[in-house]
Amino acid sequence: MIPKLKIGVAGLGRAFSLMVPALTLDPRVALVAGADPRAEARAQFTARFRAKAFDSIEELAAQEEVDVVYIATPHQFHAAHACLAASFNKHILLEKPMALSLEDCRAVIAAARKSGVQLVVGHSHSFDAPVLRARGLIDSGRFGAVRMVSALNYTDFLYRPRRPEELDTASGGGVVFNQAAHQVDVVRLLAGSPVQRVRAMTGAWDAARPTEGAYAALLGFDNGSYASLVYSGYAHFDSDEFAGGIGEMGTKKDPSGYGAARRALQGDEMRLKDERNFGGPAYAAPAMQQAHQHFGELIVSCERADLRPLPSGVMIYGDQEQRLEALAPPQVPRAEVIDELYAAVVEGRAPLHGGEWAMATLAVCLAMLRSAREQREIAL
Repeated sequence: MIPKLKIGVAGLGRAFSLMVPALTLDPRVALVAGADPRAEARAQFTARFRAKAFDSIEELAAQEEVDVVYIATPHQFHAAHACLAASFNKHILLEKPMALSLEDCRAVIAAARKSGVQLVVGHSHSFDAPVLRARGLIDSGRFGAVRMVSALNYTDFLYRPRRPEELDTASGGGVVFNQAAHQVDVVRLLAGSPVQRVRAMTGAWDAARPTEGAYAALLGFDNGSYASLVYSGYAHFDSDEFAGGIGEMGTKKDPSGYGAARRALQGDEMRLKDERNFGGPAYAAPAMQQAHQHFGELIVSCERADLRPLPSGVMIYGDQEQRLEALAPPQVPRAEVIDELYAAVVEGRAPLHGGEWAMATLAVCLAMLRSAREQREIAL
């Protein structure tokens, strides 16, 4: 039998909920413990998973049976909780963004290195199988070098129930910290080169949601390629139309749900969030996906073809033909995260989405905010 990684989860919120299928269906891992300050979340965790639950990450990290601490706490706590896990000699799976400052990123990297533990930062959508397949097609050399990447996503992100700090940029709120972390990760992986310069503009158009709800950015890479990034979370146009109505989580969307996010906020927002969260009376487990997850429309322009990752595979638009490089539907959602974590911890292979990778993504996100604020290009 293959050895199982025993995982303890710090933070039983939405990020954890989206990882539950991977943590419970993948035979390489076992969910053995959880930590959350909410008693109702701990009670549901214990009942559903027959696992221990604690009210502090210190108690969780102290458990001898835990091999890996999956840190899914609010953004402002990521660095401190990752360093704490490392101090107990636990391997770390850390949600994006890695931290809110480059100094905190360096502290996490140093803590992991000092304790000799592995650090993987994810989930981000650069783990998605169609994106990884597109990278493999680029690496084959058949289509020439990457010259340009276009990424576009329109969602209802800003109108999902939020805690106050999720609407405060300084506390890691807004679409740059939350959503650009995905998009930047994806285009960096596909361009295959460090980002050299950033020019961005951001939008904050609703006084009741006082943080960035949209951005547009142009990234220039060391290899001469460039990427354009567009994102809006203002709950109007839905770019999942470009994916045949398949949502970000790989499930078919009901068109009659248009406007539901804004309508739901007409009540008590914090009560609504608590009720929908893990442990709440309205909590619903994620639906099993029919297709691969995605993060909006994505086109990679190579010298001899355009590549378009889709929930079903990668469309190849070549000189003489267009065809779909199909991918079988996923058996375990987000298994790619477990692939990388398992290879790092059990096989000793350096992870792609390690600390340095995640810090480079955060550097771009911070440069986007600075560029928008100072109205100029930022060199990295």
